[in-house]
Amino acid sequence: MLDYYPIYLNLMDKKAVVIGGGKVAERKIKGLIEAKAEITVVSPALTEKLHHYHLQGTITWKKKIFSADDISDAFLIITAVNDAKVSLAVKKAANPNQLLSLADHPEESNFILPSVYKQGKLNISISTSGASPILAKKIKQNLSNLYGPEYKDYVDFLYNCRKWILQEIQDPEMKKSLLSAITEQDFLTSTAREKDFKEVLESRTNQ
Repeated sequence: MLDYYPIYLNLMDKKAVVIGGGKVAERKIKGLIEAKAEITVVSPALTEKLHHYHLQGTITWKKKIFSADDISDAFLIITAVNDAKVSLAVKKAANPNQLLSLADHPEESNFILPSVYKQGKLNISISTSGASPILAKKIKQNLSNLYGPEYKDYVDFLYNCRKWILQEIQDPEMKKSLLSAITEQDFLTSTAREKDFKEVLESRTNQ
């Protein structure tokens, strides 16, 4: 079994091609839309939702069967078809430096998609390196009990607060102290985080 290198990609405006227009493709495309990729779907037909995305202009639809030129300038390629011949044709046509995921042939891919649990900016990826996607989904479900909706606003607060600290605080020890303080449990459960942060800042400044 391969040892995968975990990574988060910035796909904004990157060309992503999805081969297939069914439910599996729909799930893959949802994440690509969230990542603001430039998405082209190659398929003779689309699900109702994907057709809606096309009408909105969210995705480009090539209403056809796959051919090699469909992926010539793609940064990322995903096949989502239940057809080994098509998947292997995509594999053959792909450049070795392109990112390629074959849904029905993960062993022929150079990356796999993990199961992801999200609460706003909080993203927790779970992977069994292809050993058991079902287990990965069960772990994802368990995470919802540990990291509920309250984490969405909390992580937004951390993002904004960290940005302010890095810009405004010059002393390295003070930076470290404040960045650590805002991750304490009291800030997670607080209903007045900005006020609490000002109090912490004042107390640390006056020490």
